[in-house]
Amino acid sequence: MAIRNIVKDGDPILKKRCRPVEKFDNKLATLLDDMAETMHKANGVGLAAPQVGMLRRVVVIDVGEGVIELVNPQIIAFSGEQEGLEG
Repeated sequence: MAIRNIVKDGDPILKKRCRPVEKFDNKLATLLDDMAETMHKANGVGLAAPQVGMLRRVVVIDVGEGVIELVNPQIIAFSGEQEGLEG
């Protein structure tokens, strides 16, 4: 596993559309492992692939119950409003 650089706000990659994951292979497993390690090193609770410079639909989350890996996630329902900025 490796720590990856986290892209900062204002980087153009954060505005681009991610491609869906079509191949579930060792390369994807390595990306997910690297993202989890990078997230923990930064004391974060979530990290999306574009935040490490990869245009893939992949997210890792850890809110204290272990890492959850989401590949090609879809929002199927929502409610409420967000009043402040993310984070």
